[in-house]
Amino acid sequence: MQSLNPDPKAHYTSVYGALKKIIRTEGFWRPLRGLNVMMMGAGPAHALYFACYENMKRTLNAVFHHQGNSHLANGIAGSMATLLHDAVMNPAEVVKQRLQMYDSPHRSALSCIRTVWGTEGLGAFYRSYTTQLTMNVPFQSIHFITYEFLQEQINPYRGYNPQSHIISGGLAGALAAAATTPLDVCKTLLNTQENMALNLANVSGRLSGMANAFRTVYQLNGLPGYFKGVQARVIYQMPSTAISWSVYEFFKYFLTKHKLENRTPY
Repeated sequence: MQSLNPDPKAHYTSVYGALKKIIRTEGFWRPLRGLNVMMMGAGPAHALYFACYENMKRTLNAVFHHQGNSHLANGIAGSMATLLHDAVMNPAEVVKQRLQMYDSPHRSALSCIRTVWGTEGLGAFYRSYTTQLTMNVPFQSIHFITYEFLQEQINPYRGYNPQSHIISGGLAGALAAAATTPLDVCKTLLNTQENMALNLANVSGRLSGMANAFRTVYQLNGLPGYFKGVQARVIYQMPSTAISWSVYEFFKYFLTKHKLENRTPY
């Protein structure tokens, strides 16, 4: 849906319409392309992400706000965690998006990695890293600040409460996703190097840099171009962040409880 100049056979007007058309014309499993490479990256990326966030949040809260919770501390901690998370996930995102493009020449994640490495070099996997950070730093700042704020409202004692984690995580993800869609559209263009769109914009060679991506999106589609796929992005992020937070909070509770139960009393 974020394609700036899609093939006529891949022109979608709604999330449901896109899903139905993809399954009908490209097969039932087509929407799951790139799942394996995302799963491989997500484990280590999220381990770094949450470990960094918890440590930074604890340290910065002590500095900024001696008692309670500081939203500034939460925002900075989320931003720092993003640096580590994106360093792992950016290459996986590049491969996933190239596999998912309509009529992609790549038949598997491994063949995509080999082709991109051979033709564009290692730098291709990090071409959008700064763009990814430009998008994800505000995304994660909004995400973590909103999550912590909602937890204060509906779970003030901060105990393990699955319903509150799901609601807070889903709403935080939806708000952050909608606010950062223009940056995501630019990131997608940099990751995919969409040939038809670049030719139409008279861009020769490879497009690089956030400023160039912003100009190209505006040149081809105007202001509405920055919000292509916003509905799909929100629908994707809401359950994603809700699941992520609820699973994380469950294991945090389970492991902490287990550790306390096994501690030798003095």
